[in-house]
Amino acid sequence: MTISTVTPFEIRCMLLLREEIALLDLRREAAFATGHPLFAANMAAGRIELEAAARLPRKNVPIVLYDAGEGFVGPAAETFAALGYTDVRELGGGLAAWKDAGFELFEDVNSYAKAFGELVESRRHTPSLPAQDVAALIASKANLAILDVRRPDEYATMNIPGSVSVPGAELVLRAGRVAPDRETTIVVNCAGRTRSIIGTQSLINAGIANKVVALRNGTIGWTLAAQELEHGADRHGGIGLFEGAKANARDVAYRSGVRHLSVEEASVLLAQSHRTLYRFDVRASEEYAAGHIKGFRHYPGGQLVQEIDMAAPVRGSRLLLTDNMGVRADMTASWLAQMGFETYVLEGGYDRKLEVGPPEVVVRPDTAHRYRRPYEGTDVDTKAMQAYLDWEFGLVEQLRRDATHGFFVI
Repeated sequence: MTISTVTPFEIRCMLLLREEIALLDLRREAAFATGHPLFAANMAAGRIELEAAARLPRKNVPIVLYDAGEGFVGPAAETFAALGYTDVRELGGGLAAWKDAGFELFEDVNSYAKAFGELVESRRHTPSLPAQDVAALIASKANLAILDVRRPDEYATMNIPGSVSVPGAELVLRAGRVAPDRETTIVVNCAGRTRSIIGTQSLINAGIANKVVALRNGTIGWTLAAQELEHGADRHGGIGLFEGAKANARDVAYRSGVRHLSVEEASVLLAQSHRTLYRFDVRASEEYAAGHIKGFRHYPGGQLVQEIDMAAPVRGSRLLLTDNMGVRADMTASWLAQMGFETYVLEGGYDRKLEVGPPEVVVRPDTAHRYRRPYEGTDVDTKAMQAYLDWEFGLVEQLRRDATHGFFVI
């Protein structure tokens, strides 16, 4: 089939104008992680039929395909056409053309969420403590609560001793139960930096009275400081709002430009076929399984912020979030709006018939094709961990050079 081409400069203009575009890298994840445009999303050529329906819900969305000379584009375009997609083009010259135009290439995965996290820290001076200081507080039995904001499976693999699992978007909902004493210092940690920065700043933005700090560099920093990790923990924080949390979360969303929609207003948005609308339920998986609004995919809020390129690869799209308690949707939406998405929160919808059943799970890629994050598993490669941190530290400057991001920080 004949496929039309798009230049790097045309793509850059689409990004700057916030026009919808799905810029898809057809290589396997490990190759994608070696370098790609900031807003490129990875959809390996062999996984299009598995992923396209969920990740590209609008069949006439502008799709631009590229590879690094492997020859994936032609067959992939035919696959998309067979699936009913009508606006599929190719980046002329592939990845090399992007580089030759003088545009930035970003390494790793979830790159623009990580770059955004670094921007938040640099703009808001998000407080943090190094591993040695946190270890000393633990040893002295200080009034301390360590909240691990990673996925529960990551937490179970290895965690800071004594920490409690409170996945990202659950922080504002559960901090009042985990740390009811205002004098308790809350330490937020993830594997590296992004989720702990966003989690710490979420609690600060929502107005919690406690002192809140991030564990600087997360479990990577803890490991590099030769501190011991715990394995197989199963401590989870219960629901408990601190004073003013719900109203403050809504105010944070408002200041970020998030708009709230009734069920009727959301149906109007859904009917607008000229725009891509992603609908996400940001609650915990067991809540989703017990009853969810039809048409909403499950994506826990903290992971949605971290993995937004995976969840919503169409840059310039709209996002609609739902949460029966409101707080998680508001806090998650506030970050996504600051990342440049047109973001809405659904009000209501839980007083009618709900669908019951677990979240749909897409088969994960073969491990041989995945990019291995330096914080995965329990083995220690200190050089890889330090190199990863050094890369993250440089992301703010790389954002400045790229200049397409459109991020803001409240």
